[in-house]
Amino acid sequence: MRNVLQSIPGCTVVGVANDGREAIDQILALKPDLVTLDVQMPEMDGIQTLREMNRCGLHVTTIMVSRLTAAGAKTTTDALLEGAFDFLLKPAGNSPAENKSILSAALQEKIAAVREARQGIPVAVPEPPEPELVFESDLTPSRAAFQAIVIGTSTGGPEALRTVIPGLSKDLPVPVLVVQHMPSGYTARLAERLNELSAINVQEASDGDLLRPGTVLLAPGGRHLALVSKAGKVSIQLTDDPPEHGCRPAVDYTLRSAVDVFQGQLLTVILTGMGRDGTDGCCLVRDHGGQVFAQHADGCVVYGMPRSVITNDLANRVIKLNAMASVINRTV
Repeated sequence: MRNVLQSIPGCTVVGVANDGREAIDQILALKPDLVTLDVQMPEMDGIQTLREMNRCGLHVTTIMVSRLTAAGAKTTTDALLEGAFDFLLKPAGNSPAENKSILSAALQEKIAAVREARQGIPVAVPEPPEPELVFESDLTPSRAAFQAIVIGTSTGGPEALRTVIPGLSKDLPVPVLVVQHMPSGYTARLAERLNELSAINVQEASDGDLLRPGTVLLAPGGRHLALVSKAGKVSIQLTDDPPEHGCRPAVDYTLRSAVDVFQGQLLTVILTGMGRDGTDGCCLVRDHGGQVFAQHADGCVVYGMPRSVITNDLANRVIKLNAMASVINRTV
C-alpha cells in the first residue's frame, strides 16, 4: 500500500500505523487528508477505528481496504454506512507484479474521486428551498403518475441510501429499485442493514422477483438488473452482460429496461457518485415523460453523477439529501 501510494503523482505518505489505536494517535498528530484503513487489524478492526475517529471528531476521508470474504464484506458495508468514503478489494492473484498493478489502478481511481469530491459546490447549481418547504407548491397528490422508482448511486451511496431509504413510507404505492455500484458479495449486507433501519421492506433482488408496491429491491453486486413484463406482471431479470461505464450493475442498464416497461410512469433519483452513469438513462426517462430528481451538490460525497444529469438539463428537481425521502413520498 505504501509503495503504491508513493508512486501516485501528488500523493505523499505521511504516516503508517500498525493497528487502529496507533492510527488514531497518528491521525491526531499528522492531520492527513486521506486514510486507508484495513478492515481486519489487531487491537481495533476497521469499523471500530472508524467509529472511534468519528467519536473523536476526526472526519478524515477514509478508504477501507478489504478482502473478499463474508466477514470483510459485512465490516466494509457497515463502514460505508458509518461514513467511509469508499473501499477497495485487496488483489489476490499469484503474481506480485500484477497485484501491484491492480492495486495501483484501484487506488488511483479512488484518489481521483477524493480529489473530485474536494472541488466544492459549483456556483451554477441552483439552491433549493429549505427542506420543509422543498417544492411544496409543485407537488400534486396523484397516486397514478408513477409506477416505479429507480434510484442510482455510486461513491458515497451507502451513506446516502441510509438517509433516503429509511425515510420512505412503508405504504409507498410503488416499488423501488436501487442500483448501487458494488462488487459481488457486498449488496446483500447493505440490503440487510437498510432493512433493519427502515419501515419499508428492503431486500437484495433475486432473478424472477416480482415488483411489489412498498418494497425496495437492491441490484446485486456484479450483476445487471433488468425488468421484464409478462402477463401483466413485472419481474426482475439479472444478467451478466458486459459492464457499462466500468460498472455492473449499471444505472443506465436498468433505466433502459424500466423505460421499456413503464414508459413515462417512472421516477428516477440520481444520488452521489463519480462519473456519468445514469445520464443516458435519465435522458430516456425525460423523453418518455418521466421525471428525474438529482441530489444537490451540498451533501454529495462525489457530485459527478448528479452534476452530469443537472448540466445536461435532465433534472426536474434538485433536492438536498435530507429532504429527498419526503419529496419522493409526496410525489408518488
